[in-house]
Amino acid sequence: MGNCDGRCTLVAICSLQLMAALQRQVFDFLGYQWAPILANFLQIMAVILGIFGTVQFRSRYLILYAVWLVLWVGWNSFIICFYLEVGHLSQDRDFLMTFNTSLHRSWWMEHGPGCLVTPVLDSRIAPDDHHVITVSGCLLDYQYIEVLSSALQVLLALFGIVYACYVSKVFQDDEDSFDFIGGFDSYGYQPPQKTSHLQLQPLYTAG
Repeated sequence: MGNCDGRCTLVAICSLQLMAALQRQVFDFLGYQWAPILANFLQIMAVILGIFGTVQFRSRYLILYAVWLVLWVGWNSFIICFYLEVGHLSQDRDFLMTFNTSLHRSWWMEHGPGCLVTPVLDSRIAPDDHHVITVSGCLLDYQYIEVLSSALQVLLALFGIVYACYVSKVFQDDEDSFDFIGGFDSYGYQPPQKTSHLQLQPLYTAG
């Protein structure tokens, strides 16, 4: 087929998406971010499906992959708005990332580049199983790291959607072309029937 360039590009995009999702999954696990963990898992499964569909020439799998990427773009756009506290979203009030089950935050809050973490001893505002800290000196605040990570996911997803639609269209065109020349036509080519030129003659014997 003449669609190697598109297929190779799509596989490369899927590979980048897979690495980005796995990297993000690790840090979300470290921060006990349950909602992103679930979303990342679905993203990993969808990317694997996209790679399989590309390699095996399955346009339906690519369509499912593209549909999921639309949802993935929406989810990452929400994360960007959440960490930038757009509208009524607030990190201090909402614990949407952990399904309201804990007070855990992004792993980058305490481990960002250049961050200096100082524990606040004998704090009365923290529950018994938590502690209060102050973070200072960060070269880049954790919310902007999360925003950049989500922006990268959106960028890769947009490329994935475009190339998935293109490769899927090429696959469908190739299938239609193959059908037209009788590739799947049971009434297509039939081998010629052998005809026998042997004529049976009556045999007379002397009584």
